[in-house]
Amino acid sequence: MQLPSQAKTKKLVIYGDRLFAEVAYECFTRDSAYEVSGFAVERDYLTRTSLFGLPVVPVEDAHLHFPTESHEVYVAIVFNQLNRLRTRLMHKAHAQGYTLASYVSSHAFVWPNVTMGRHCFIFENNVLQPFVSLGENVILWSGNHVGHHTAIADNVFISSHVVISGSCQIGQNSFLGVNSTVADGLTIGRDAFLNIATAVTRSLDANAMYRGNPVTAYRADARAHFDVPE
Repeated sequence: MQLPSQAKTKKLVIYGDRLFAEVAYECFTRDSAYEVSGFAVERDYLTRTSLFGLPVVPVEDAHLHFPTESHEVYVAIVFNQLNRLRTRLMHKAHAQGYTLASYVSSHAFVWPNVTMGRHCFIFENNVLQPFVSLGENVILWSGNHVGHHTAIADNVFISSHVVISGSCQIGQNSFLGVNSTVADGLTIGRDAFLNIATAVTRSLDANAMYRGNPVTAYRADARAHFDVPE
């Protein structure tokens, strides 16, 4: 896949140093106007001092290494604690004075009137149809279809090859597993967890874990399962 060449006009710090951080580094480096200056990890979890030849520093000291007036931050954390770890670090970066970065692949199809909040990450081969809205801190991994007039709330993680039909409402902090399907006009409650290949043909309650075709709930306390504090 040939990626367009872009001038590097902005500097970025990636919070995290695991697999998603490595992927984010590739995406920002090869397919955006951002130049990655380094990585940051909370001090208690710091296990190395460099990655890809760039410094890995404590999050608590990030501003000393990467000035807030010249750098932006992306928090490359997946759906740990039903997206709350990424959310917490995003707010921490904002409180430190950083602008929050987003990434939209040059190989995603995003209709011009789609609206998107801050700190989103849209991988390749996503299709976002007219009048879709995304909140902040949303991740769309590769190859998803988001139908017209669908609204995705804050802090959602959508895996690969998910089909969300038109006029759906996807609740805050939800997770949609690979190959999930959501029929037209349905609502997914906040903190819902959809396992792989879940076929959603009715609206789903909040704070539950779902699987199967037809969809069934198999756990009624998703937040407890992911050790999420109230």
